[in-house]
Amino acid sequence: MRKKKEPSLWSAEAEVQVQFFDLDPMEIVWHGNYVKYLEVVRCALLDKIDYNYGQMRDSGYMWPIIEMNLRYAASASFGQRLLLRAEIVEWESRLRIDYTVSDAATGKRLNRATTTQVAVDLETREMCFASPPILFEKLGVPAP
Repeated sequence: MRKKKEPSLWSAEAEVQVQFFDLDPMEIVWHGNYVKYLEVVRCALLDKIDYNYGQMRDSGYMWPIIEMNLRYAASASFGQRLLLRAEIVEWESRLRIDYTVSDAATGKRLNRATTTQVAVDLETREMCFASPPILFEKLGVPAP
């Protein structure tokens, strides 16, 4: 069994229970609903660094997701408790977050995912090619 990864300063966890409305006709979680689970833990992570969507907007930026990759290893079913984990792994020119979705009881990995977000200036609607200083401030690291 894999050793549990040490928590990062820029990581968060959340737990959800699979609801009936998340299932497909095969009685497993429909693949598209994993995106919703990623959003749950991404918001927990952004709250942890005090830079969730409201703070992003107030700082003059929006951070749309420009890329998402999900890799499914096993399916989840009704009533199952899922442990969601997100960690910021890149921040200098984009915000890349890695995710793991696991069975909360056994630790068995069900899904791995990544999202990539970029800063867009709210006033000009232009993409920034470097992350703005506010992100470095929220992460507690010096800006380049």
